[in-house]
Amino acid sequence: MPIINHTSPLPDSYKDLPVAAGKPLLVAYAASADPKTGEAWCPDVRAALPHLKATFGGVNQPELIYIEVGQRSEYKSPDNVFRTSKWNVPNVPTLARYERVDGEVKEVGRIIEGELLDKDKVAKLIA
Repeated sequence: MPIINHTSPLPDSYKDLPVAAGKPLLVAYAASADPKTGEAWCPDVRAALPHLKATFGGVNQPELIYIEVGQRSEYKSPDNVFRTSKWNVPNVPTLARYERVDGEVKEVGRIIEGELLDKDKVAKLIA
């Protein structure tokens, strides 16, 4: 299945993601599910999720790693690891594209929040 929920321990930063040479890695950073509702606590994430599933949920579609950034109070804390320079994710949802450039993992594109509802922007990031 092209959408992979990241459940194993994360590397220390995005620079340590397993990005193969010549093959981009797409990562969606999203709000964790609220234990009371079972849905993401962030309304932008709830709105974007059907679009992500439509774009990445099929057999012949690109692979996406889906990472939950924590509950609202965790994520809103300035010292949340995703909000630091190690991950640089100040907004959810965020869809980021990483590539290996000169031997290092680099972020080469990103769209955030309501931009994930724009099929053209998502297609451009994937292409």
